Amino acid sequence: MADPARVYLETTIISYLTARPSRNLRVVAHQEITADWWIRRRMSFELYVSRLVVEEAAAGDPEAAARRLATLHGIPRLEVTESASDQATSLVAHAAIPLEATEDALHVAVAAAHGMDYLLTWNCRHIANAAMRNRIADICAAGGFEAPVICTPEELLEY
Repeated sequence: MADPARVYLETTIISYLTARPSRNLRVVAHQEITADWWIRRRMSFELYVSRLVVEEAAAGDPEAAARRLATLHGIPRLEVTESASDQATSLVAHAAIPLEATEDALHVAVAAAHGMDYLLTWNCRHIANAAMRNRIADICAAGGFEAPVICTPEELLEY
């Protein structure tokens, strides 16, 4: 029997999972898909986060932050290594991820440096962006890493 795939949870997953119901239809859809994935599929994977995810989850409204942090409890944390930091710098320097989204580059780099199979996110602007996936993969490969499959919970559901 094969080991379960390893999934790096980017902060948007925890945010959608724990947020109060939205009135925005797209946000509601993301919340429902995320909850569905969490209930039906998360046990099929080894889940990981990083210090960066924990820091981002702890920010903002104290009540919402407490819900996010409680959800993260018990999920192993990956170290932000020097090689991951260097890879993030390379992702930004080669315009795979914009300078103003350096934290997003670090999420990708940590996942790649630790050999994650998937990076799960709702950040479709800078991370799960089809126009940038190949560039991200090429830059990770140039740095000696295999990029994880970057996807949303909807893409990682099995119907």
